[in-house]
Amino acid sequence: MMEDEQLRSILKCVRCGTCRSVCPIFEELGWESFSTRGRMMIAKGISEGMDLDESIIDSINTCTTCGICEEMCPAGAIPPDVFENIRHEIVEMGKETESQKDLRENTLSTGNPMNETHPRLEWLMEQRDVPDHAENVYFVGCLGSYRYQETVLRTYDLISDLDVTVLPDEVCCGSPLLRTGSDAGELIAHNVRQMEEVGAHTMIASCAGCYNTLKNDYPDRFRVVHITEFLAENLDKLELERLDITVTYHDPCHLGRANRIFDAPRKLITAVCELREMRTSKENARCCGGGGGVRKGYPELSKALTEKRVAEVPEGVDYIVTCCPLCRTNMAPFSEIPVIDLLDLLTWAQKKE
Repeated sequence: MMEDEQLRSILKCVRCGTCRSVCPIFEELGWESFSTRGRMMIAKGISEGMDLDESIIDSINTCTTCGICEEMCPAGAIPPDVFENIRHEIVEMGKETESQKDLRENTLSTGNPMNETHPRLEWLMEQRDVPDHAENVYFVGCLGSYRYQETVLRTYDLISDLDVTVLPDEVCCGSPLLRTGSDAGELIAHNVRQMEEVGAHTMIASCAGCYNTLKNDYPDRFRVVHITEFLAENLDKLELERLDITVTYHDPCHLGRANRIFDAPRKLITAVCELREMRTSKENARCCGGGGGVRKGYPELSKALTEKRVAEVPEGVDYIVTCCPLCRTNMAPFSEIPVIDLLDLLTWAQKKE
């Protein structure tokens, strides 16, 4: 059953079509049913018992939940929340897609959506001395743990002297399931229990999706900060030097638009090198095409959005910097310019002893 808040959001939609001018999926596919306005009408129909077919399911599932429609909506509707709620209803009806099913089963069985079975803390390599208890926990995330181990190790080394530990048995934060209509309660409860056991009060996330989920879907008894906020607060302790390079910065949707974290990443970047903005940035930044299950469920559509984002990179930059491992994974194969994590940039800038 659709929540009252989502029904109110649907009713707020005045069908003005402002969202059509900014929705990246509608721009690519051109059909009303693949615009935010069309999806809102479909969501209303589903809530009233409309029969589902494959085209309706595709309409709802192709939203990346990038949130630019919400950003621009003059009526104050919140379409991404509506579509996530409707996805959950569709899954509850037994109408989930194979990609949604695989994502859920992999994540619940192995603790990560990639279905990796080797130790999640392998990146720590045994020589690191990790405290059992600390005020802060570095929540690493799935892509960091299994795909970008060097980056997360550098991140931990950068903050390890600031009373930080890691969860001994971290599992997926639950974002992939929540965004695609499945329940993540089991994963959330597992991570919360460990937070309580290590006695931490602050969760530090370096993945935009993890941050968004920890901040908005977990119990509010923990302080949640993004790694860029944490480091910006401790910038004077990092001992960084200037680098003779120029970079651009890609705002991840779930860090920027969804949670208004625009300044901290830029403060860190400009502390170590020159920054040139992409053609669209901050609240207007174009989506990379990876979120909302679109990369897994509709890879060709995701690729088309990625190529348009990469085309916005300004001339004369050495690197594309981002704070989201999914954005990095999505953009890297289609960019002639290397895509790196902001934490890698900061590590390069650390003073050598």
